[in-house]
Amino acid sequence: MDREIDPQILRRRRATRVGFGLLAGGAAIGLLAGASSLLRGSISRETITTARVKRGRIEATIQATGLVLPEIERVLSSPLDARIVRVLRRPGAPLEKGDPILELDLNEPTLALERLKQDLALKENQQARTRLDLESTRSALSGQIEIKKLELQNLEGITARDKRLATEGLVSAEELRLSQLNEARAGVELRQLQESEQIAERATATQVHGLDLERGQLQREQREAERQIELATTRSDRKGVLTWVAPEEGATVRKGDVLARIADLTAYRVEASVSDAHAEKVVSGMPVHVSAGGRMLSGAVSRVLPTINNGVVTVDVRLDAPAAPELRPNLRVDVWLVTGSTADVLTLQRGAFVTGGAGPELFIVRGGEAVRTPVILGAAGIDSFEVVSGLAEGDEVIVSDTSMFQHRKSVRIRP
Repeated sequence: MDREIDPQILRRRRATRVGFGLLAGGAAIGLLAGASSLLRGSISRETITTARVKRGRIEATIQATGLVLPEIERVLSSPLDARIVRVLRRPGAPLEKGDPILELDLNEPTLALERLKQDLALKENQQARTRLDLESTRSALSGQIEIKKLELQNLEGITARDKRLATEGLVSAEELRLSQLNEARAGVELRQLQESEQIAERATATQVHGLDLERGQLQREQREAERQIELATTRSDRKGVLTWVAPEEGATVRKGDVLARIADLTAYRVEASVSDAHAEKVVSGMPVHVSAGGRMLSGAVSRVLPTINNGVVTVDVRLDAPAAPELRPNLRVDVWLVTGSTADVLTLQRGAFVTGGAGPELFIVRGGEAVRTPVILGAAGIDSFEVVSGLAEGDEVIVSDTSMFQHRKSVRIRP
């Protein structure tokens, strides 16, 4: 059995329908008013933005996009094959010089270093033994030489005596000749001993020099092994911020693999991307303006990469104020490359009316109306255009969006 609806509920429903009807009617009236305003060819002064044509200097620019990067970024590579034991710092961590970043398993390199130290100690011991052998040989030869000298002196005396006795007929010629032969033989043996001493010295010196070379090579290998172990501790060599680190503990790294990247955040540069349509105009040294954090920074192109990727030329920009507080890593910025400048020309503020080039029709405010006028624009600067013709100094031009009345030759401006 149907029940009668409460009269209060019915009244609320009728009030809701009336409210929606009034809102819809108001919106329709507003749209009709706006449309009639445009149809009548009038606009409110509050809805437009105007700018005056001025005389001044303009810089012709090429607009590009840029990315702020640290001016100095240090890459730490693994000096040897090793395994990552622990990651001590994570990306974003501030670093002081000497702070450890990674801990590597250095058991094998440490054992290799110990073997080198042992080989070096053995080589030094061998060198010491060689010197001792030389001293022993020299001592023995020196004794033999001294004895042989004494023997030679004795034989020389015998020969001199026999010569005197032979003149007196007391010694036969055969005995004299035998004395002379004994003296000559002793002289030869003395010279042989002296030469043996010199040869022993030269041989030992050569051997010691060879051992010196081998010891020097082992010392260099030891220093290199110690340096690699020191580097393998992966400590920061400068103050900065860790931007990347090998993330996996237990992973094996090979010699030359990148372990970490450290950025010096006290100075920045900008890497800009320019359309290859302007490739011929972009050269090293050209002035640059960079908009970062509401501040305009100046600089210059320091390098133009020779390759073009996906229709884009990459250039490095050196900033005059690389430590500006507005700069942050990976900040996207607007970049303008200055191709030239002209003084004493008519300029017009940039606006929504045009993006540049010749042939736009702009609305010039004259009295209480705006008149559509053909204009030729020239060089495009950061915030203004060069006016080639169609406008005079002091003209007031609508620089806001004029698409709603672009079809009209003129439009009336209401206060």
